[in-house]
Amino acid sequence: MTRPILTGAMLLSFAVVAAGATRIMTTHDDQQGTLPASGTTANERLAASPRKGEWAVIKAGQDSVRAWVVYPARRENAPVVVAIHDNQGMSNWIRAVADQLAADGFIAIAPDLLTMQNVASKPDGESVLEDVRAKLGNVDQATRDRFIQAVGEWGTKLQGASAKYGIVGFCWGGGTVFNHAVAAPATLGAVVVYYGPSPAPERLATVRAPILGLYGENDARVNNSVPPAQEALKAAGKTFEPHTFAGAGHGFTRGQDGQNGANLEAVKKAWPLTVSFFRTHLTAGHSH
Repeated sequence: MTRPILTGAMLLSFAVVAAGATRIMTTHDDQQGTLPASGTTANERLAASPRKGEWAVIKAGQDSVRAWVVYPARRENAPVVVAIHDNQGMSNWIRAVADQLAADGFIAIAPDLLTMQNVASKPDGESVLEDVRAKLGNVDQATRDRFIQAVGEWGTKLQGASAKYGIVGFCWGGGTVFNHAVAAPATLGAVVVYYGPSPAPERLATVRAPILGLYGENDARVNNSVPPAQEALKAAGKTFEPHTFAGAGHGFTRGQDGQNGANLEAVKKAWPLTVSFFRTHLTAGHSH
């Protein structure tokens, strides 16, 4: 059984919020909309967004993947970027990240990689964390790769879309997208890893798409996996550009208020790198 689309009440929740809310500008209102939302500003940003977002159910073989799709103001030659959630599952935060990608000119798709696991949701659309944690291990990398490729290729068939898709992931999603680079579907054009562990060096020979890695200085477990991957990819003639941001911790994009301001400073540097990387590697060649 595939997981049903969100109920009408849940889909309307942000419209209700938007109708009754007075927008409160935070100190970093995510740089007036030039940065993705933090975990604490995601609902506010979604409620205030002028962009068109909608749920889609995308076939992936015998399975289906539920995804939040946000369209940019202009869809001529729009690069497709798939945004992969962290270990908190499908959330309003990753939907807000997709909204920012659309603000930056991308067709943004945030798939729920736990769609087939029937994770419980709260009334505001957030996944129930205990249920996410219990089921995250049920979706192996091969399944994630199949889902991501199906979603990405669905995106490239949209009117005005790029011929290849890019992918960005955070935490658990960061490791997922780095491993998706190893799977190397021909339609994958660029990969951005936010503080996700690197695959074992001996697995990296199949990588084709260029990779941008974005890390917090205070994240030793993840960071220890970066130099071996960098060495292996360099030896194989592959593009891997890692950046480490001073004082920032793991999960700095969602936790922008953390690490005494260092996390926000990291996002201020990391997000422009992300946007530039995707524009560079996805803009050439459009199929529609």
